[in-house]
Formats: sequence, structure tokens, C-alpha cells
Amino acid sequence: MKNNKIKIVFTDLDRTLLRNDNTFSARNLAALKNLKEKGIITVIATGRNIFSTRKVLDVDIPFDFLMFSSGCGIMDWNLQEMIYENHLKEDEVKKVLQVLLTHKVDFMLHENIPENHRFQYKRVNRNNFDFERRIELYEPFVRVLENTPRKASQFVVILPPDSDEKFEDIKKEIDFLKVIRATSPLDHESIWLEVFPNNVSKGHSAEWLCKKLGIAQLFTFGIGNDFNDIDLLEWTAQSYVVENSPKELKKKYNIIASNQEDGFAKCVEKELRFDS
Repeated sequence: MKNNKIKIVFTDLDRTLLRNDNTFSARNLAALKNLKEKGIITVIATGRNIFSTRKVLDVDIPFDFLMFSSGCGIMDWNLQEMIYENHLKEDEVKKVLQVLLTHKVDFMLHENIPENHRFQYKRVNRNNFDFERRIELYEPFVRVLENTPRKASQFVVILPPDSDEKFEDIKKEIDFLKVIRATSPLDHESIWLEVFPNNVSKGHSAEWLCKKLGIAQLFTFGIGNDFNDIDLLEWTAQSYVVENSPKELKKKYNIIASNQEDGFAKCVEKELRFDS
């Protein structure tokens, strides 16, 4: 395949497109502008919800679609309109709650899109600093879990960094839904176990969007940096990870420069054969 046939680019946001201080480099912004000018659709695919995303993305950033909450929803960024969303059913929420309460873990249960920055939480451990930090960040929008809601968008379970076995145990018991692993965007160490409806992932949502736009998988291009990008990188025809990704991902995908060194811009400039 010739790289000049690429029609759509998917990129993760935190520690991929953005620098560590959550800002854009001039070179990455120029690359986004160049993609738009050349008619190549750009999709930012992030684990952030819309509320959190707006803290780092202005409406005038040159891209086309926002895939948020790890693919739970998609927004047409130019029109600022929702075009795709998913929710958990009441019986699914109850089943997951039972598993998490049995395992005695700290978790948040998020409201439906577009209000999914609001959540109820269950605290079990008093020394889960990443959990406490997230509650503090969302303080105006959170409350202690009291009653099981009829609908929700997702669960976020926050585990200590060395909880790989615990993650796998919980994942096995929630095999009726989509369980995604992510590294905490707050302390960059803790494990986030996120539970979504079955058809949710960055990869599945990328496939849905491409079908809607009439773009074949052959013409897709993806860049990521973490475990919640795996489904996307497995789906896109050409897939890359930045140098600052976990070593497990760097063994599987093409490696580009880190997010601190304009990896996104350097990759699209080289592989799509145009200059920023």
C-alpha cells in the first residue's frame, strides 16, 4: 500500500499528541493543520471524557472527530455534535457492582453521556492516592455511591501499580462486558480497570466511524501509547507507538519518537510523505 492513500489518522491524546504538560508543540499543531489541508480526516481517540478533554482542546484545534472515553462516544468536533454513544444496562451495572464489591476495590460509576464526567464512588481503601486525586479533580460532580443507577456509561476501578493479577482476576469475572486496561493519567503508575458495554473500544469505534464515512480499513493509520490503544492499533492498517510507551507495546508495533520529541508530527511527515 502506498502511504499517500491514507484517508484517516487516529491518534491518542495524552502522552502521544500532547506533551507531558498537556500542551501542543508547534510542530504537532502544524502537522494537524497539514492533515486537514490535505483532506485527511483526523480523529483524536482519548480515554478522557468530554469535560476533561475540553480542558486541553480548544474548538479551533484542527481535527475532525473526537473519540472520547476510550470509544464510548464520538463527537463531530467541527459541529460539536454527538454522533455515537453507548451505555451500560441496569442488569449489567448490578452484575459488575457485585463483582467489584466482592473484590473490595475502589471504583467510580459514571453517568450517561454527555454527563459522564459525573460519577458516584465507592471507597474501600484509605491509601489509594490516585483514587483520591481523581475524586478531588472532579469534586463538584461526584458523590458517594448509595443507590444503583438504572443506567451508566462506565466503571473505573483504580488499582495499585503492582496489581496485574488482581486486574486479570476481575477481568475474568466481567467477561460479559468490555474490560480495558489503562495506565493512570494522573500518577502514570496506577492501573485503571475500565468497564464498558461490549461493543466499546477505540478499535470498535474506529471501525464504526470508518464505515459511516465510507473509508476502508486499508486506508487507516493509528498512533498510540498505552494499553487502552491496543484495540485501535490492532485494527488500523498502519500502527505506531511513541517511544514513551510501555515496553510490551513497543515489542508489537512500530516505534516513533516520544511525545516530548514531536513523535506524532515526525511520523505523519515521514510515513505520509509530506512536510509540516
